[in-house]
Amino acid sequence: MPITDRPVAYDHGGVALEGTLAYDDAASGPHPVVLVAHTWAGRTDFEIDVARKLAKAGYAGFALDLYGKGVTGTGPEECEKLMTPFLEDRALLHGRLQAALSAATNEPEADAARGAAIGYCFGGLCVLDMARIGADVKGVASFHGLFNAPAVGKVDKIAAKVIAFHGYDDPMAPPADMTGLADELSKAGADWQIHAYGATGHAFTNPQANDPAGGMFYKEIAASRAWCALEAFLEECFDHA
Repeated sequence: MPITDRPVAYDHGGVALEGTLAYDDAASGPHPVVLVAHTWAGRTDFEIDVARKLAKAGYAGFALDLYGKGVTGTGPEECEKLMTPFLEDRALLHGRLQAALSAATNEPEADAARGAAIGYCFGGLCVLDMARIGADVKGVASFHGLFNAPAVGKVDKIAAKVIAFHGYDDPMAPPADMTGLADELSKAGADWQIHAYGATGHAFTNPQANDPAGGMFYKEIAASRAWCALEAFLEECFDHA
């Protein structure tokens, strides 16, 4: 299966951005497109690898960029500095997510009518916001994401399917936040699921996460279960048999 990936340049608000599109060059297209929203560190090889994994499953994976071409954080202080402006200005975040969606769906390998989005940590919040603002996607999947809702841009009715993969012991999103998300999604009439994994913390899909004292550690069985559930979720979103 010859997986191809290439950079995709786009911009928003005068900022040059660069995503990465991955797809199976041998399969007839266009393919359903799945955006991959990055962690607070920015678009790295982790998100590109996820996009390639999605391409192997028959999708066009698009690792989006929120910070700017080549901009990534190398430590907690830098990462927080990059992420914070978007948490403080959710309208800015929403505009940039819409720009990424437009860039991805305008590629010839992508089926613009069949889009979805997945995200990790900060990216999990991003894709939940895509559902909240009524972005044109069939579904969104949050992996150990942040759950706090924006004060702006929300639609009354969430049309996209929503699934969240959550470590029950995640210190960044305690159980009260999880039930708060469930209440929010129910109020908006969403088709939602939350998969909570016991004895599991933040960043459980990242093999490099190794801070048990801080509640951040890799959990292979939870990561595997979440990916299997994601595959079924995407098939449902795109009406696959």
